[in-house]
Amino acid sequence: MSLSELFISKELTIKDSLAKLDKTAKRILLVMEDEKLQGIITDGDIRRWILNNGDLNERVELAMNRSPISVYEKDVKKAKEILNTNMIEAIPVLNENNNVVDIIFWNENFNRKLNYYKKLENPVVIMAGGKGTRLEPYTKILPKPLIPIGDTPIVERIINKFNEYGCNNYYMTVNYKKNMIKAYFDEKEKPYQVNFVEEKTPLGTAGSLYLLKGIIKETFFVSNCDILIEGNYSGMLKYHKANNNKITLISSLKHYTIPYGVIEIDKNSIVKGMMEKPEYDYLVNTGMYILEPECLHDIPANTFYHMTELIQHYIDKGEKVGVYPVRENSWLDMGQFKEMENMIERLGVSNE
Repeated sequence: MSLSELFISKELTIKDSLAKLDKTAKRILLVMEDEKLQGIITDGDIRRWILNNGDLNERVELAMNRSPISVYEKDVKKAKEILNTNMIEAIPVLNENNNVVDIIFWNENFNRKLNYYKKLENPVVIMAGGKGTRLEPYTKILPKPLIPIGDTPIVERIINKFNEYGCNNYYMTVNYKKNMIKAYFDEKEKPYQVNFVEEKTPLGTAGSLYLLKGIIKETFFVSNCDILIEGNYSGMLKYHKANNNKITLISSLKHYTIPYGVIEIDKNSIVKGMMEKPEYDYLVNTGMYILEPECLHDIPANTFYHMTELIQHYIDKGEKVGVYPVRENSWLDMGQFKEMENMIERLGVSNE
């Protein structure tokens, strides 16, 4: 990829900037004017814009960082220290005329994840007890967590993603075909610990968390077993802690286009107007969360209970429930055949 592919105009819309961030997969774009750097736009800048209810059709200059950290060519050896000190993932390199001549990326140049903590040691709970009926007939043979994406089961890909940030203590809730799941991990050499939590009966997307009451005593992650989130898990935890949330939902920005003309009518059923193929943007729940350990005490014992019910419980009590948005292409879902095929394609793997 050429450097110029990361250059954008300040007149570009934030929505179009999001699309370009997805296309380049570099998490940063440089806002240029007359060959000079005017600012940068990153996932974090757009996340803050979304959380402030900003309009995605506005110009990117309204959301960009106007004072980005940069480094001159002559000081490029200091780039690693600057990136690490400021906890940023990329830094533009300028020449003596203040033209951008390069970008140094933390992950690419220093071969490790940018971690806001020395190491994430927080527990991870993976909800793997469901039957996966939407993926039948595959799940008539294999439990959903063991369905391979390429040559790796989806649940192992989830664990590997957390493990990149240091997490090595996992709790997996199991029920349907649980012996197959347990056998797979029992026989596998792995640099982490998987603890199985057995549901006697299906307990929904949150009910089995009650079984971890008194076991998990620190902030923890929860993930469905059929999703992958591409993002900085360390940054998610930092955001959760900084905002003192009881629960943080990892959400995805989802763009929908209605493929028809939408009719607007008044109370007398008279047509007021029409909107041709309107477009809408929503924040949707991905199925990944960060929870405080006291949440375990608010889940009823041996009861079918969904995470949405726990979230609504805290909303009704006035407790803080936060949201951490990721880009649409950062969320991969294999809950249905079409989504599973999309996950395989986007990960660049093959099930053949």
